[in-house]
Amino acid sequence: MSRIKEHLLSIVTYAAPIIVVGAVVLLLGFLCVKGVPSLSVALIFGDASPYDVLFSGVPVFDGIWPACVGTLYLVLLSCSLSIPVGIMTGIYLAEFAPEKLKRPVMFLTDLLAGIPSIIMGLFGFSLILLARNTFFPHAVTGLWLSSLCIAVLILPYCINATVIALSSLPEDLKLIGPSLGFSPVQSTFYIRIPLALRGIMSGVILSIGRASEDTAVILLTGVVANAGVPRNIFDKYEALPFKVYYLAAQFQSQAELAQGFGTALILLLQTTCLFLAAHYLRRTMERKWL
Repeated sequence: MSRIKEHLLSIVTYAAPIIVVGAVVLLLGFLCVKGVPSLSVALIFGDASPYDVLFSGVPVFDGIWPACVGTLYLVLLSCSLSIPVGIMTGIYLAEFAPEKLKRPVMFLTDLLAGIPSIIMGLFGFSLILLARNTFFPHAVTGLWLSSLCIAVLILPYCINATVIALSSLPEDLKLIGPSLGFSPVQSTFYIRIPLALRGIMSGVILSIGRASEDTAVILLTGVVANAGVPRNIFDKYEALPFKVYYLAAQFQSQAELAQGFGTALILLLQTTCLFLAAHYLRRTMERKWL
């Protein structure tokens, strides 16, 4: 009986990654079959000339170019707000925080990680209502509010990844810095962080992915259809996840549905490019520090 259990466990162990890879390949294959035929310059720029759009600022009304730009702005702004704060918080919790402070902060971080995105969207919408009724009567939703809410939403990814990456290092490394005359801060930033960089950047990559795909938050905090390219952070904007949702929910023809599949494929490609950029940054920093 024990040998049968061992063989069954081995079969399950080998089958699990095959199932995961198969599910990913099936999903990507389905998306490519549905979305690749609709990929074209017209899908992105519509009837406008790409040269005029890129260099003359001609607006695009029937393409997804404003959604691509809005998604990129949203990811860059939210990550620039969240990632530095999350990494520095994780460093403090892992290296310098007393245990009586570390435990409640980690509990609150895990609690924040479990909050549904729709709740964060309602929080942002309520924040605008509060501002209108108090000190800022002209406050409106926009790119800034969506970025702020998503920054709070992805903050636990950076914190937890940093804490886990630093805590998993061997304890012997803590003795290297003092033996060389380093202060605790120098030992952390010159020895431990470079060795934990791979784990820290994994949290950054997860944050980028979450920031680029969320729909519930932006639905309540500033995204609209046909808003155009945002001129500043206070403008309304378009985003690829909302565009996919809008086309899938309100398509009037098979051509619009095919445009939705093409938009989903563009979103996947854009997210992949952001992942590759983060991976390149990680490799560059590893070569520089190690």
